[in-house]
Amino acid sequence: MGIPTFGAGTFRLQGQVVIDSVRNALELGYRAIDTAQIYGNEAEVGQAIADSGVPRSELFITTKVWVDNYADDKLILSLQESLDKLRLDAVDLTLIHWPAPGKGVPVAAAVSTLARARQQGLTRQIGVSNFNIADMEHAIGAVGKDAIATNQIELSPYLQNRKLVAYLQEQHIPVTSYMTLAYGKVLTDPVITTIASRHQATPAQVALAWALQLGYAVIPSSTRRENLESNLKAQALRLTADDMARIASLERNGREVSPAGLAPEWD
Repeated sequence: MGIPTFGAGTFRLQGQVVIDSVRNALELGYRAIDTAQIYGNEAEVGQAIADSGVPRSELFITTKVWVDNYADDKLILSLQESLDKLRLDAVDLTLIHWPAPGKGVPVAAAVSTLARARQQGLTRQIGVSNFNIADMEHAIGAVGKDAIATNQIELSPYLQNRKLVAYLQEQHIPVTSYMTLAYGKVLTDPVITTIASRHQATPAQVALAWALQLGYAVIPSSTRRENLESNLKAQALRLTADDMARIASLERNGREVSPAGLAPEWD
């Protein structure tokens, strides 16, 4: 089974805020929810899922293993703790969160241990996040490209990551775009707002539709129910070739997230 192309993210959402956001998303029809160990909200996400009444078989839950847990003796234990918090027997997808060269565990070793967690039934699929081409080659060397469900990377109209995306597409590894709205910066972009008004759409819908039309999965988050609802409509928005070309011209290497010691040397 492939990964869903549209989900709800939970980055930076805490406590009751994340419970409300996930509850609203599930009520509105979202079925894919993305969290991570470092977000500190897996228990709240689990509570919202349990309270929703949505059958487990309809849900696609993703979490990410934090960099302190990559060692052979820690990774599987940490994933079991995540499952306890999420109140799940297994997640649908688990990602290695950052290559973290400063942490001393090679990505091939971390991905191999994650593959073992899949064999143990803790996660149905495995993948990576924030990997550059060199990291991807190590991961593919360890488990094979068919085992890697996605590389979740920062991607927006301001950071189009074309070299890495081209490599992933050559390898037939799906791309998941996070920070697709560049912390909201693209929402006031004159090119995006002009396209939005022509389509009677919101700027967020335009940016998300752009990513979807390029074949990426997206996981936008919002604390506001009306934005969660509005974002879903990006799936029905069809941008023209001219729209896509105009958005392509917005590339400015506008990276928002690159923590020292965790991030790779970007392609």
